[in-house]
Amino acid sequence: MISFSANFDPTIGLISILAIVIMAVGLLLKKLKQPYIIGYILIGAILGKYGLGYIADTIIIDRLGEIGIILLLFFVGMEISLPEIIKQWKVAAIGTFLQVATSVLILLGIGYFFNWSIERSIIIGFVIALSSSAVIIKILSDNNLINSRIGKNVLSILLMQDIIIVPLLIITSAIAGKEESTENIITMVVGGLIIVSVLIYIYSKKTIQLPFSKTIENDHELQVFLAILFCFGGALVSSVFGLSAALGAFVGGMVMHASQAAHWIHDTLDSFRVLFVAIFFISIGLQLDFNFIYEHVYALSAVILSVYITNHLINTIILRLFSCPWKEAFLGGALLAQIGELSFLISASAYSLHIIESYGYKFTISLISLTLIISPFWITLTERLIALKRIKKN
Repeated sequence: MISFSANFDPTIGLISILAIVIMAVGLLLKKLKQPYIIGYILIGAILGKYGLGYIADTIIIDRLGEIGIILLLFFVGMEISLPEIIKQWKVAAIGTFLQVATSVLILLGIGYFFNWSIERSIIIGFVIALSSSAVIIKILSDNNLINSRIGKNVLSILLMQDIIIVPLLIITSAIAGKEESTENIITMVVGGLIIVSVLIYIYSKKTIQLPFSKTIENDHELQVFLAILFCFGGALVSSVFGLSAALGAFVGGMVMHASQAAHWIHDTLDSFRVLFVAIFFISIGLQLDFNFIYEHVYALSAVILSVYITNHLINTIILRLFSCPWKEAFLGGALLAQIGELSFLISASAYSLHIIESYGYKFTISLISLTLIISPFWITLTERLIALKRIKKN
């Protein structure tokens, strides 16, 4: 940790350093026309305990990062129409199932080559099957693709992956020989039914009236707290029932969309979203161990290559089968090719249950972080290949 004078609060110093470094790296990435996400992860890696050691205690940053994901999914919920997403249920269900099944089979093959246990291979297969909502949604939003056909298809798959995290965690517990209690399973089922009921209500009503919406129409302060209530209230209800807090926030955002209140909420909370999402990606970078990556570069490279080729190929085929032209399907495959932040939950659960030891845990953390860093470059490369093919045709 940085040594500060007794007159200065270390937290203030840390925030100042982060702001300075983010500005410097952000300006460089802006010039290179690369997304800021890469910079946030690298900043965390450089300042973390495996880098310069400026940030030793990561608990607070991890908590703030969780808030970032909740806000991000809340904003996404406000930007999409539930009826349009429901139209994509086939691509979401089939695409997610095939991605999980294929990922596990491929990792069993790689695990055999590297002499991994079957349990470790299955867990890493689960890990690589989930794409990053945070990265993809940010890229879709930056490129105004949220409401496009490819954007809706990709979002439907991401939503299904958010839902499937629950059975994957249950399977992870079963692999460890720890059965989920009947009480926990019932609780999660009840939570799922509540969310489904809310979605059915939104779908049937099309437009809903928020409580006190007319009273606070021009009251900026109360608007802030009403938005926070629906965002974090939804997250709280979802987490109480053992589901993803981000999924609850996503549903809360859908309620805002149906109430046609998204315009003033966006203006009210957008700055908070930018700040906390940045902290989330910094928290990912903090977990990167450069020495571990160097020592296991071949195994990591083999799995990363498998991840990108497999996820890209599977999702391209699925999107093509469900009415997307080849160019859109190929881009959609690239968007879904990386590993997502929810995979950290599977990795952490497997580690706590002793399915994977320190090596397996560090391997999955490195794998997830590296694919997040590589993802924008992979997407950019895909876009250039599509553009090049278009130029050759003309």
